Amino acid sequence: MDTDVTTGQAGRGVDRRPALMLALATLGFAVNFWAWALLSPLGPRFKELLSLSASQQALLVAVPVIVGSLGRIPVGALTDRFGGRAMFPLISAATIVPVLFIGVAGQGSLTALLVGGFFLGIAGTVFAVGVPFVNAWFPPHRRGLAVGIFGAGMGGTAISALTTVKLVKTGGAATPFVITAIVLAAYAVLAWLVMRDAPGRTVPTQPLMARLAATAKLSITWQACILYAVAFGGYVAFSVYLPAYLQTAYGLEQADAANRMAGFVLLAVLMRPIGGWLSDRIGPLPVLTAVFAVVALCAAVQAFTPSLMPVGTIAFLTMAAALGTGSGATFALVAQVAPADKVGSVTGLVGAAGGLGGFVPPLVMGLIYSRLGSYGLGLALLSGVSVMTLVLTVTAVRSAARRRSPAPQARTVSSR
Repeated sequence: MDTDVTTGQAGRGVDRRPALMLALATLGFAVNFWAWALLSPLGPRFKELLSLSASQQALLVAVPVIVGSLGRIPVGALTDRFGGRAMFPLISAATIVPVLFIGVAGQGSLTALLVGGFFLGIAGTVFAVGVPFVNAWFPPHRRGLAVGIFGAGMGGTAISALTTVKLVKTGGAATPFVITAIVLAAYAVLAWLVMRDAPGRTVPTQPLMARLAATAKLSITWQACILYAVAFGGYVAFSVYLPAYLQTAYGLEQADAANRMAGFVLLAVLMRPIGGWLSDRIGPLPVLTAVFAVVALCAAVQAFTPSLMPVGTIAFLTMAAALGTGSGATFALVAQVAPADKVGSVTGLVGAAGGLGGFVPPLVMGLIYSRLGSYGLGLALLSGVSVMTLVLTVTAVRSAARRRSPAPQARTVSSR
């Protein structure tokens, strides 16, 4: 009987470890994304202090985002090799340097801010660390929800949006950066002491460049890149451009438009785990099919600029829910279909596509409005792109998914 009790306690102890690792990974994602987004809320302040043009201000905000997006490619491959237990504290500790540089010495010139922003982009690569780390701790039938919960850590950008300007006003220009650096340091220590890679984690033996080349040859890599560029890219685009759209198209005040954008973002973040959970239950392909159908319909409705209450509000909130769901479902698909030793590499490329995908729609919307005086054509194009992505999902993506079965490592942790 003693043996049975001991075994039962050990089993329960092992069963709790995936949840703990997921919580630590999600916390690390949120903290690093908090740091990654520090410059954006301060863009208007730097524009005034340094007499920046609109294009210079846009460049300042864009640099860490672009670096963070492209940096996911090598970081994902490195995570496949060295594991999240090493990469989470490494990324967090490395981010402290640019955060303190900007806070203490880097706010006096555009050049210094751009240099600091470039290295601040390191924080944005943490997404490519978390997906393979979490993926290895859960069996296929639970990975969608787990990766979706981790993905909700992107809400860390909301911490920056809500606190950065207030902290500057109450404590001085360096305050939000110093506080963020302290939190990053505390997390790096916690991650190093507590985090562990999953037992039986598949470690690749190929060199980095060879693995990246092999990953690029996988059809699912590029298919998931397209899916994520539309789903997460659409979320990023609206979270950036929605206030300007609402002010221009509907004449809303800045505060009202910002509050509505916050609602859009919050709903999308909350729906990301739901997308993963639904993918576990019915499969990611039916979820993605529904997502792109809903986005196509809502964008088509909004192309006619209907009244904001209730039609416009319903259209945008429904799109937010669909885009968040699609973001979660895309990585549920990656977790199921990508080879176990290449999940990080695939995640890096797909994550980069999603981050970069968010920059195209605002540019297109702004150009169309400047030429036509209406956003209708831009939203019609979004509807068309969603229809094409829907067709891709039910044809090529479905075919690629059927050719691969779930990874054989499925129950190495949870079923013990």
